[in-house]
Amino acid sequence: MKAFVVEKYGKDGARAAEVPEPTVGDRDVLVRVSASSINPLDKMVRNGEFKQLLKYKPPFTLGHDVAGVVTWVGPAVHGFEVGDEVYARPRDLRIGGFAEFIAIDMDDVAPKPASLTLQEAAAVPLVALAAWQVLVDRADVKPGQKVLVHAGAGGLGSTVIQLAKHLGATVATTANTRSEKLVRSLGADVVVDYTKEDFSKVLSGYDLVLDSLGGANLEKSLTVLKPGGLAISVVGPPDAGFAKQLGAPSFIAAVMSFLSRKVRKQAKTLGVRYQFFFMEANGSQLRELGALYDSGKLRPVIDSTFPFDRTLEAMAHVEQGRTKAGKVVVSMVPGND
Repeated sequence: MKAFVVEKYGKDGARAAEVPEPTVGDRDVLVRVSASSINPLDKMVRNGEFKQLLKYKPPFTLGHDVAGVVTWVGPAVHGFEVGDEVYARPRDLRIGGFAEFIAIDMDDVAPKPASLTLQEAAAVPLVALAAWQVLVDRADVKPGQKVLVHAGAGGLGSTVIQLAKHLGATVATTANTRSEKLVRSLGADVVVDYTKEDFSKVLSGYDLVLDSLGGANLEKSLTVLKPGGLAISVVGPPDAGFAKQLGAPSFIAAVMSFLSRKVRKQAKTLGVRYQFFFMEANGSQLRELGALYDSGKLRPVIDSTFPFDRTLEAMAHVEQGRTKAGKVVVSMVPGND
């Protein structure tokens, strides 16, 4: 089958290749991929940014989001049948959405939301799971709390705005002038145009900040939190909790703690908290999220759609910052359906 694989770590390390169809384990469903989508994590894995923790062995197929049709089920699988339309964020070390077929553990798969096309569903899994795990699992957001999410027009930000609003939070976001109408339509109560204003000068008293930019943006984010508030970053620096999540040895946890020492010290001085976040595959959460999409509480935001043959162009489109809002989807061309 055709796939896009990482042949070697680095910016130019991905290419199109013919690879064997995946082996289906007892607990696996084999999915004929209808669509996938591009995530910043694809670039990070391709570049080897987590290679000490996520030990992929090149060549491996890239792609963290999948929507498609089940074509085979393992003997221990229950709840799925051939012909089912599904979506998933396959677990780490078993990714591979940029391919014609993928075998996925049944615990990572969920029925596709009925209200979404397969292409729309492909834009959902990673960002929706990340939003859920940040807002519900980590921060336990309650009605009336104040949440700031940076880059509200992006794939993750646009999802977090909607879910935080559904949970009853007052939601602020940073966006540029052309995106203000979009983020307000998603539920943002406060919009700071970062081309005109410094968010840290106009916002204060927040319970949670979700940072996807890092660096100085993360440091300033600490200052808008109320005492005891929590800043979560999806870009780092990683902390010891990340190493623990991945089951890494203690010396790796010590390295991660060292890497995040500056921001943790700043947070402590301000009386707030900092955590690094790395999402996990979870089919049962995707079922809950699917119900929110079907009820109209959530909707995917899609920037553009590329044919499967142009997957590397789709990645470049995202890396070069050409995305106006939401996710970039990669769809199988009609001849591959």
